[in-house]
Amino acid sequence: MAHQHSSPARLSPSSDTEDISATALLLAPRLAYFAGVARTEHVTRAALEMNVPQSTLSRAMARLEQDLGVDLFARHGRTVSLTPAGRTFLASVERALAEVERAAEEVRADADPATGKVAFGFLHTMGAETVPGLLHAFRADHPRIRFSLVQNYGEAMLERLRAGELDLCLTSPVPDAPDLVARRLDEQKLRLVVPADHRLAGRRRIRLAEASDETFVTLEPGYGLRRITDDLCREAGFKPRIAFEGEEAETLRGLVAAGLGVALLPPPTVPRPGVVELTVTAPRAAREIGVAWLADRPDTPPVAAFKRFLLSRRGSLLP
Repeated sequence: MAHQHSSPARLSPSSDTEDISATALLLAPRLAYFAGVARTEHVTRAALEMNVPQSTLSRAMARLEQDLGVDLFARHGRTVSLTPAGRTFLASVERALAEVERAAEEVRADADPATGKVAFGFLHTMGAETVPGLLHAFRADHPRIRFSLVQNYGEAMLERLRAGELDLCLTSPVPDAPDLVARRLDEQKLRLVVPADHRLAGRRRIRLAEASDETFVTLEPGYGLRRITDDLCREAGFKPRIAFEGEEAETLRGLVAAGLGVALLPPPTVPRPGVVELTVTAPRAAREIGVAWLADRPDTPPVAAFKRFLLSRRGSLLP
């Protein structure tokens, strides 16, 4: 009953993505059947173990060999044995099936309501107090849920959200895009930070236009706070002269203390020596903090629980 295949394989290897996908679609459903027959070396026994009709299993093996264009089994009555090609194929099939099983276990574990995982992104300025406080409060009721945390600027987090690498992110400004859902959670006042020996250091309040001649230190383009700074200065009637563009707000506060310029920043976690922080009376200087997620993506139970928790903190997100 040995199969002889004189014709070339119907599906030959190709670098073309569509050919590879077509091959995988044809072969994948039969790989577990092949592994079962190879393990037992008996079609009837394999059919019983896998709870499939023997005829279905025999047809699947014949079709697999036909698709590959090689004999995987030598038939000996009711028993079979692997050909050299079959042994080579089995080694790869077992690795592939083990990887599929590992991936299945991982996604099941990540979706477990009690012990699953949330991939959560947040702004650098949220990392010192806000996010640790949120996680501590959430884990009081969900102690075994795991977090994969990413700290980055807003645009980078939205890219990772769209790529499926994040479930949720805290960001500012609150995005407005058709592929995203975003909810405003809180508002954070921004202050004009000046050196302690600055001409404006004796003031408590200031209109931003009074700083039009100052040199600014800001975050790099692409950061939400940089966009807000540019917009507020434009609203105040000037374009800021930039002395330095950085990646982290507390670095900017240190550079202000060193006299390199002034900056529009959210309040510090702890007071920093060498600077004075002025309330900006006009234009209204504040940034909205919101949570965003990808539209139309189903939530796993742990993600849904953490999303509900974040939305319940509207107006009380910030310490």
